[in-house]
Amino acid sequence: MNGVILYQSKYGAAKKYADWLSEELDFPCVETKKARISELISFDTVILGGGIYASGITGLSFLKKNIDSLKGKKIAVFCCGASPYDEDAFKEIVKHNMKDGLEDIPVFYCRGSWNMEKMSITDRTLCNMLRKAVSKKDPSEYEIWEKALMAVGDDKCDWTDKEYLKPLVEFINK
Repeated sequence: MNGVILYQSKYGAAKKYADWLSEELDFPCVETKKARISELISFDTVILGGGIYASGITGLSFLKKNIDSLKGKKIAVFCCGASPYDEDAFKEIVKHNMKDGLEDIPVFYCRGSWNMEKMSITDRTLCNMLRKAVSKKDPSEYEIWEKALMAVGDDKCDWTDKEYLKPLVEFINK
């Protein structure tokens, strides 16, 4: 079996997971912006990973654009988010992203990291606006991602862990 790991990483968590997968599976890693479909069609397995921003999985547009060329390949997606895993929230992410020919592709969740200092001014502003809006709610009614957002504040947190990759590695090795 030969494969490739595509990733799009804004702040480093998706790249970290892609590198760990590369070590585990002995597949090369390629940033989606450098990937060429003509080179990828020679692989049996394609894994795509990206961060979750505004409910979208970064890098998924590459897969959508090239899905017809990848028919017959084993394909999987992993996404990274700052929130703890929540079944309902994850189902919504999958439903929102995995359409238009991607419905049958399995998706795996890996918890990422948080560092306001590394964020772009736009992302930092959006996060601060979101925190301000969430702070007006009753904390007992927070969704899991809102609890995480309010708890982390301006702290630097890295929740990345190779354990999150186990279900994905098991799927690939089946």
